[in-house]
Amino acid sequence: MLSLSRTAFLEGVDQRRFYRAQRAPAAKGKAGVVRCVAAGERKTRNAEILIEKSAGADMVDPKSAVSGGVKDVYGEDRATEEHHITPWSLSVASGYSLLRDPHHNKGLAFTEKERDAHYLRGLLPPSCLSQELQVKKLMHNLRQYQVPLQRYMALMDLQESNERLFYKLLIDNVEELLPVVYTPTVGEACQKYGSIFRRPQGLYISLKEKGKILEVMKNWPEKAIQVIVVTDGERILGLGDLGSQCLPVTIDVGTNNEKLLKDEFYIGLRQKRATGQEYAELMEEFMRAVKQNYGEKVLIQFEDFANHNAFSLLEKYSKTHLVFNDDIQAGTGIAELIALEMSKQTSTPIAECRKRIWLVDSKGLIVKSRFETLQHFKKPWAHEGEFVKDLSEAVKAIKPTVLIGSSGVGRTFTKEVVETMASFNEKPIILALSNPTSQSECTAEEAYTWSKGRAIFASGSPFNPVEYEGKSFTPGQANNAYIFPGFGLGLIMSGAIRVHDDMLLAASEALASQVTQENFEKGSIYPPFKNIRKISAQIAAEVAAKAYELGLASHLPRPQNLVKYAESCMYSPCKWNLFFQLNMIEIMEKMWLLISIVSCCDVLLNLHYAAYFACN
Repeated sequence: MLSLSRTAFLEGVDQRRFYRAQRAPAAKGKAGVVRCVAAGERKTRNAEILIEKSAGADMVDPKSAVSGGVKDVYGEDRATEEHHITPWSLSVASGYSLLRDPHHNKGLAFTEKERDAHYLRGLLPPSCLSQELQVKKLMHNLRQYQVPLQRYMALMDLQESNERLFYKLLIDNVEELLPVVYTPTVGEACQKYGSIFRRPQGLYISLKEKGKILEVMKNWPEKAIQVIVVTDGERILGLGDLGSQCLPVTIDVGTNNEKLLKDEFYIGLRQKRATGQEYAELMEEFMRAVKQNYGEKVLIQFEDFANHNAFSLLEKYSKTHLVFNDDIQAGTGIAELIALEMSKQTSTPIAECRKRIWLVDSKGLIVKSRFETLQHFKKPWAHEGEFVKDLSEAVKAIKPTVLIGSSGVGRTFTKEVVETMASFNEKPIILALSNPTSQSECTAEEAYTWSKGRAIFASGSPFNPVEYEGKSFTPGQANNAYIFPGFGLGLIMSGAIRVHDDMLLAASEALASQVTQENFEKGSIYPPFKNIRKISAQIAAEVAAKAYELGLASHLPRPQNLVKYAESCMYSPCKWNLFFQLNMIEIMEKMWLLISIVSCCDVLLNLHYAAYFACN
């Protein structure tokens, strides 16, 4: 027997029909036939498919779907065009093909009963191994690799063969595997992506598809998309223009990276980047197609766009779409959010709070004398003061309490800078947020040593604990992997229609509330990442609460306990049923879970969270 399913969405709801196929005995001299019975909300239907080429081959209509198949007797393929899904999409649910389906494959975890039910006898070794035992074996194997990129590739292979085991592995070993699927290893993976590319897992939209983007989106087999992470690849981590080498949806407008253009393994368009009207028209078509195809409330995260496009895209589409950009809403956005929080806590006008925050760019201190030449997003931070070009001189002049690095330029927090900070602060706060590790403004060891053990330090990339004069310091990893998984879940579970700055503040406050005195005593201003699922649930609840408070939530009535509701929406790799129908929020959380484990802010590829554009 062959069992297969043909997926279709009915009236926009995640309801599925499953076609069971039974092999009918072939009469002598005639072709064998698969008889399909469709079970679901519609009436039962029968159809016949020729499975062996013979004298009865005329049973297959030449006008059928791609590569032959069932003639569209009932008009279903035409009808599904209105549902914006690929009408010929099939997911095989038994036998050999099941073992090649990463969404449903359990490998050796298939029980004896399941092996019988899904025709797996003889296709697997006789042993049945639980997920837990498989995780133990995989971690043992991963630890044998000496090169981090090899671990990354091994995890990529696992993701492409047994998706649930992949997530189980990450959830159970998140602290150990985070440096593999996130910075620093992900930076090397991005740079070498063309060479290690195996199979596409996201949606690639290039200039070649201009005028056809909606049609391209319909090639993706899932309709109920709730979150899209999109990039044009121009500002990847602190590594610059990496072209078409990342993320769920890649807008390929070319690359100005000469090394990639000359690389025979490069997978993107081999041309200089499009700019101006050509670029704007492609993005406008993409944004229109997203809303037309997936609805008003799909969440779009702009990821790793260069500043000259990032600000204009966010400003333009924040009024019409549910969008955010963590790079700038956590870049100069860091400054704005700090000012907003200061204003909120002290009842001081926001303009006055901004004056307490100074910015330094590649040219030096941002002051009034530079106002006319500044980019528009820097102008609110141009204060009265003397211009200085050097960061060390700026620190001496301003005497800040907190020093935050997010420029993507490494080694800028020199010994002189840190020692100066320590000269007028008992506990200087040093946040070296740039990724990957090579672009970090300073290391944890440098910060603790140069401040004589007094610095409160956190970084975007991970650093090992540091021993200084008999005391152990555990540096926190200050990246958006803490915030944005829960942030996205909060938006989705509340049905938010727009992103508001107060939601970002709510997420930050929720994270801060989970830092314990024990964490502080160890020198960390972040909670342990091993608690990320609990952290994300708390953040999601606070973000959703803010959405309801602001009148921006559309999912009514409001759940009584938002934390428990958030936890109930979170993906579990242990839920097993071959045709188990996850509700859409749970599917969405699967994607954001990976982002929480793997990426978020400056991560791109992360074992391709490209795949999760499809939300399974």
